[in-house]
Amino acid sequence: IGPWITTADEVDPHSLDLRCLVNGELRQSSNTRHLVFDLWQQIEHLSAAMTLEPGDLIFTGTPGGIGAAMDPRQFLKPGDVVRCEIDGLGAI
Repeated sequence: IGPWITTADEVDPHSLDLRCLVNGELRQSSNTRHLVFDLWQQIEHLSAAMTLEPGDLIFTGTPGGIGAAMDPRQFLKPGDVVRCEIDGLGAI
């Protein structure tokens, strides 16, 4: 998913600030320390049900701030620019 690969010794997966902006407007901001289940618990649970291979991606959900939960609701429109950032890892 990019923009580059980071090794496990370079980052603490349970202490990463993350943000999502739409057209430059901050919509979501949180930290991975707020995950309901930490990364190791998620890997343990998934490994009991399936074989995880190097390079597999695990999607953990999203922090608050999604358009459907906003008042008024705000959904993406054609031409919107979405930027997702994680400190120490980069942005896409």
